[in-house]
Amino acid sequence: MNRDSGSFQGKRYIRGGRHHVRTIMFTSMMSEIQCHPKLKPMYERLVAAGKPTKVALIACMRKLLIMLNTMVKTNTYWHEKMA
Repeated sequence: MNRDSGSFQGKRYIRGGRHHVRTIMFTSMMSEIQCHPKLKPMYERLVAAGKPTKVALIACMRKLLIMLNTMVKTNTYWHEKMA
């Protein structure tokens, strides 16, 4: 969501959707960025590029959500080569 009015550009934030799912994803991502072989380098690359830590965290959450949605769609289980 953005807070824009006329020429004013406010800060963007996340709102709406499923609050409980967002909370669980955020909590799990805190440990994922420390040990996941694909998400940790992605997070570090985004932070090194100057992105705020929360923005990098949300980008990683979105990446994980896409992986999980693909698993549901293709009816597959988690394995390291997929990630």
